[in-house]
Order: sequence, then C-alpha cells, then structure tokens
Amino acid sequence: MYSVRIWSVTHARKLDALYRAFEPVLIKLHPLFKWIGYARIEKPMRFVEKAVKGFMFDCQMCGKCALSSTGMSCPMNCPKSIRNGPCGGVRLDGSCEVKPEMRCVWVEAWRGSAQMRDPEAIRQVQLPVDNLLKGTSSWLRVVRHEHAAHAAKDET
Repeated sequence: MYSVRIWSVTHARKLDALYRAFEPVLIKLHPLFKWIGYARIEKPMRFVEKAVKGFMFDCQMCGKCALSSTGMSCPMNCPKSIRNGPCGGVRLDGSCEVKPEMRCVWVEAWRGSAQMRDPEAIRQVQLPVDNLLKGTSSWLRVVRHEHAAHAAKDET
C-alpha cells in the first residue's frame, strides 16, 4: 500500500487531471442519485470510493477529502492526524518522527502539490475533520455541495 501511495504522489498531475474529468461526471449523476436516494446510494458509493482511494492513497475515509489540495497525499495518514502542514518532528531526511520508516505525509504533499494544476491549493487551511463524517463518501458530498451551489446561483 505504501509504495502505491508514494506512486500516487509522484503522479499527482495525472491523477489530478483524472479527478477533474471524473468530478463533472459525478455531478451530472445528481438527478439519478436523488431519484435513488442519497441515503441508499451512500453504501455502494462508499464501497467503491474506499476501494479506489484506499488502494491509491491509503485513504482513511475521513469524509472530507483533501487530496486535491495536498498533492494526492492523504493528511489522515499522518500518525498525528495533522491536516495543515508538517509537525516540528520531520527528520532531515524527510521521514516521520513517529514512524521513521515512512516519509512525512506533508513532505510528500508538498512534492505532489508542486505538480498539480493549482500548486497553491496546499496553502488553503483545512478545517478539522468532522468525526460525524468519518466513513462516509466524500464524492457524494461533493455532488450535493456542487448541486446546491448551482441551485443557489440559479436563484440569483
């Protein structure tokens, strides 16, 4: 798993482009998701999302995905669960102070973000994880959020 996670950061540009192509497709599926019911579609979507993102990024299913802002390096893989940059314990070789055999998640995040379409996105402050969202599909949350944003825009 760890080697795939590192591969994902190394190929952050391609994965970012893939997700940017995938997201509009998901958003267009809103009428279908609404017809089926978001509560009913949550479990199968969560299964698919966990399989894909778990393999590629060692996703912890926090429900508030930050991969597009963190160079395809999941901050939830930090042993300290730090979501906004490295702690003071990053070793000189870039390894983690808690797990020396692992590269610091944030060292990898900066490496990956340099390749992304918006390399400045890593500077956005990530809000703390809402534990009520843990284990839920962030993909469905994006669809609902985007649909609500478009609906609000249409009203004005």
